[in-house]
Amino acid sequence: MTDKHKQPISVLVLIHTAALQVLLLERAANPGYWQSVTGSREDTEALPTTALRETREETGIDALASALRDWGLINRFEIFPQWRHRYAPGVSHNAERVFSLQLPAVAPITVTPDEHARYVWLPWRDAADQVFSWSNRDAILMLPRIHGAIAD
Repeated sequence: MTDKHKQPISVLVLIHTAALQVLLLERAANPGYWQSVTGSREDTEALPTTALRETREETGIDALASALRDWGLINRFEIFPQWRHRYAPGVSHNAERVFSLQLPAVAPITVTPDEHARYVWLPWRDAADQVFSWSNRDAILMLPRIHGAIAD
């Protein structure tokens, strides 16, 4: 694909442990903006492929496709005005597919410095309070039910 604009089709990947510790990344260009792994589809890749690629690029975690859980949930939202220049003219909304990836334990993460400044593992309720995006918050709040965990 020769178009340099981002596609308005993306993924949100909640990385967590069985104890519902959730990984958050702070955006390098926007201090205080915490989020889960996110990213736009490239070319015609399948969205699970996008989720695995973004996870690898943003955290250094090289997960297997079988470990990824597709929630079958798509959030549609307005793209923040400060980020619309990344998309083709006239594009104002994005469709985001939600996935999760459960790790056996909290793990060290390798962030890409031009994209994220640092990371933190937080209990799911604290993580939901920390993220800037409503779709990220809502997904984190759904995490105990989706993964059959008991929320304490």
